[in-house]
Amino acid sequence: MIRLNFRFTRKSWLAFIVVFSISLFGGAAISLARPVQAAPEIAPPAQTETTSYAGSSACANCHTEIHEDWLETRHKQAFSSPIFQRDWTGMGSQVRCLECHTTGYDRVTGKYAEEGVTCESCHGPFQTGHPMTQMPITPNAELCSRCHKQTTDEWRASVHSQTSIQCEACHNPHAQTPMAASITELCVNCHKEWGTTFTHGTHASAGLECSNCHMYTSPRSGSPIEGLVPTGHTFSVGSETCIGCHQDTVHTRDEIIKLSGEIQNIATLDTATLEQKIDEQAQLISSLEARSTVRLYTGLAQGAIIGLITGGAAAWVVSRGIRVIEVEDNAEKN
Repeated sequence: MIRLNFRFTRKSWLAFIVVFSISLFGGAAISLARPVQAAPEIAPPAQTETTSYAGSSACANCHTEIHEDWLETRHKQAFSSPIFQRDWTGMGSQVRCLECHTTGYDRVTGKYAEEGVTCESCHGPFQTGHPMTQMPITPNAELCSRCHKQTTDEWRASVHSQTSIQCEACHNPHAQTPMAASITELCVNCHKEWGTTFTHGTHASAGLECSNCHMYTSPRSGSPIEGLVPTGHTFSVGSETCIGCHQDTVHTRDEIIKLSGEIQNIATLDTATLEQKIDEQAQLISSLEARSTVRLYTGLAQGAIIGLITGGAAAWVVSRGIRVIEVEDNAEKN
């Protein structure tokens, strides 16, 4: 049997470390020197018709009113909007944007059925036999989250989510308008006590809607990242909400009073009644001061009397003690 016995000396270890280090740094240098190339983007194809999608015009034949409302929405203009075209071009016309900004986009072929968010974006491709066969749809946040991810993520952190208040409870999905004449009217359907507090009352008097505070978002200073921006769907009110309007007055009491309307209330007060209350308070203060003076002198007198009595008694006891000691001393001398 042949036994191989390897013995690493100090020089062996040193040589191993040197060669290993050279190889490691050499490989890193070569990889950095080679330029990184991104995978080529598929050029956005022209609009093409498919057999599975009927198109929004087909839906308009029966759902005329809904189709007319939809024509004025951002869903309709999701692809044609100048803002989207500007940002999309600036991002290199990335095809993944078409999943939300077109209808029926196919990742494999790179084709789509129609520009914008049409009926079939939410309801799915036209079903043979419709209207007898219903178009499948699940009207909840899961459907909306396919495109409105940031908004639904905010909603999931809200009390609305915890109480299962879904998107369509507040939003008309076809017209993309609130389910009421105004935001405030929409909110008071559930929050009927909104005007019972000072904060809500004063802001409502100033003409503010609930969304001005409960859906406040800081003004954007730059372009949105991949079209995603905060939408205020947590419905929480933080310090940045107040500062957004009261930047110069948030720590100034006089200005806060002016904004809250208290100065107007002060101007309507009865001055005669106020003067009468001032006189009554002044008389009460004088009476208390007089009582305080009397109590002071009474206390001094009582203290003097008690001091005379206790002081005299103490002096008598001390004097008697001294006499006893003197007698005892004389007895010891004799």
